[in-house]
Amino acid sequence: MASLLSVNVGRLRPNADSRRRPTGIDKRSVSGGVGVRAPGGKRDGMGSGLVGDEIGDHRHHGGDEQAVYAYAREELDSWERRLGRQLPNGIFGENLTTAGLEVSEAVLGERWLVGDTVVLQVTGPRIPCGTFRAHMAEKGWLKSFTHVARSGAYLSVVVPGTIRAGDPVSVVHRPDHDVTARLAFRALTLERHLLPELLGAGTDLPDDVREKVHGGETYPLG
Repeated sequence: MASLLSVNVGRLRPNADSRRRPTGIDKRSVSGGVGVRAPGGKRDGMGSGLVGDEIGDHRHHGGDEQAVYAYAREELDSWERRLGRQLPNGIFGENLTTAGLEVSEAVLGERWLVGDTVVLQVTGPRIPCGTFRAHMAEKGWLKSFTHVARSGAYLSVVVPGTIRAGDPVSVVHRPDHDVTARLAFRALTLERHLLPELLGAGTDLPDDVREKVHGGETYPLG
């Protein structure tokens, strides 16, 4: 069964890119229960969906559609082999480090039951930014991350509650379409020709992504 290996939160710290505002990307595993709730709007809400987790850039991060970020430990292990360095849970800025779950291949609108009560819904991929590049301190990091296209997934909070490391994770709903977080990532970055395929997600496609599809836009990286 899939599970949470760790729940990770970050405090605001100076950005490794001195041109950018302080960041909570350097997340650390915490013991005990962590509250999860819908944070509200991106600019006027509480930021992260995890209590105690801080976000520096409220323009581009946080809010209900990006309340929680999940990444698979199996993919971190693959990056360890590729980069030749240890990558602790939370290093990609993920709130949830999972085991036994195909996070990047999760379908938009897919719902996860975490523990006994919390329900999270997959909303889309994580797009890498300059803060992520500076934090990782790897030459060509944005290019490497984008070409591998294992973005992890953002989630919204459907049912709030408390989660902790070791909680089981089960997929309790999967929509009848094949638009995954990974497909959305590829379309929104390097493979613009895939953008029309994202409309197959229907109402599971976030409004900001829908606007980019209709405008034929991709995200600038960096």
